[in-house]
Amino acid sequence: MPSLFNYQPPQQPWLDIVFADKDLLVLNKPSGLLSVSGRGAHLADSLLSRAQQQYGFAQIINRLDLATSGLVVIALRRKAERHLKQQFAERKVLKRYLAVVWGQVSHALGTVDLPLAAAGNDPPHNHVCFTHGKAALTHYRLLQQLSDRALIELTPITGRSHQLRVHMQSLGWPIVGDHFYASEPAIAAAPRLLLHAAHLQLQQPYSGEQLTFSANSDFVSASGKLMADFNE
Repeated sequence: MPSLFNYQPPQQPWLDIVFADKDLLVLNKPSGLLSVSGRGAHLADSLLSRAQQQYGFAQIINRLDLATSGLVVIALRRKAERHLKQQFAERKVLKRYLAVVWGQVSHALGTVDLPLAAAGNDPPHNHVCFTHGKAALTHYRLLQQLSDRALIELTPITGRSHQLRVHMQSLGWPIVGDHFYASEPAIAAAPRLLLHAAHLQLQQPYSGEQLTFSANSDFVSASGKLMADFNE
């Protein structure tokens, strides 16, 4: 499990560049690497700090949890930063994730519409809360069902902290390898959190061109099936 108490981020590849132009950079973040640096010298290494070392000005647009892998957008110019952040804030960016969940998925397609709130004094844990929670909406699609786990595609419409993890757990299908929300068998079934930001669609901040990006994960094959190492 990636942890801030024993932070040992992967060193290769140093930066997995999916796309770069004069305005933006799209990177494939590995599990175990912080999106932004934490407090203290031991937490200085991050996706953003690496981008700044190579590109100079670089500002992160979207973040992924330490354990989550996949696509992260970084602005390389101030005006591009404002435009890209506005796209995310106005929910104009299409995001799709791949996840392996524990159990039998009962429907091939579905939507989770459950409000989320911080779980007391236990950050960064969130939970479903109809009293104080903020609206959170996730669509899911079953891609492959195995005996004890399933590969699914997740499309978050909102962007709450731990949204996908809590929504799947609320359905009884925690994400495999999730030390925050899964049961012990589901945690033990993988060496990492099996959640990957696989697809992203946004507008180039100057030209307005629609850009679509994809990033391979280490647990799904090119044919779209769960890799043998993450199978039963």
